Amino acid sequence: MVERGKTSFVAACGFCHGSNARGGENGPDLLRSVLVLDDEGGKQLGEFLRSGRPANGMPGFQLPPGKIAEIATFLHSQITAAAYRRTYQILNILVGDAKAGEAYFNGDGRCGGCHSVAGDLKGIGAKYDPETLQGKIVMPRQTRGNGAGTNSAPPPPPAIAVAVTPAEGEPVRGNLVRITDFYVTLLDSTGATRTFARNGGDLKVELRDPLQAHIDLLGKYTDKNIHDLTAYLASFK
Repeated sequence: MVERGKTSFVAACGFCHGSNARGGENGPDLLRSVLVLDDEGGKQLGEFLRSGRPANGMPGFQLPPGKIAEIATFLHSQITAAAYRRTYQILNILVGDAKAGEAYFNGDGRCGGCHSVAGDLKGIGAKYDPETLQGKIVMPRQTRGNGAGTNSAPPPPPAIAVAVTPAEGEPVRGNLVRITDFYVTLLDSTGATRTFARNGGDLKVELRDPLQAHIDLLGKYTDKNIHDLTAYLASFK
């Protein structure tokens, strides 16, 4: 019924709302529509479709009740998929060009300035499954995912070093635990947790993130860069 509803939706509504109901070039996202969310089996949706919204350029649709019910079922399935998107099963993300990934690694990405596929990244394609590997590229501080062929989580990312200097006194150094506009908390070399209030400019806070170069790339990556780089790194078994 969902598949039949999708076919009917694309034919009647896809030109405006997109094939996935998330909105085309002009139409709104139906997965956020209150009308669709409140619909019961196509009843409210059917009444709306028959009348349309001519003032906004939407004509009325005279569709049989069964077809309306199928379209409603498809829309509700899309809403459910969006609400439970973490249950989505990734089938294959190795769709990039490994050669292009190598060029990006050694070129615009400047990955080769810090990493080496013969050194710290040796065998990385066997160490992590493709999903986790790609996740580490675009979310360098993620801790979810598995190593390839294992049930163990990848190791935690390196800590962010912090130096806190009061208006009067020596700097206090350690690993960052938490930072907000009001407080900064660190773990010092003795293992003690220390928290400092950030009162205006009285407290100087300096952060050094070993993954900063990765984070700086997040606004520069294209979708193609990410998939190509994943394909390249995954090839090293």
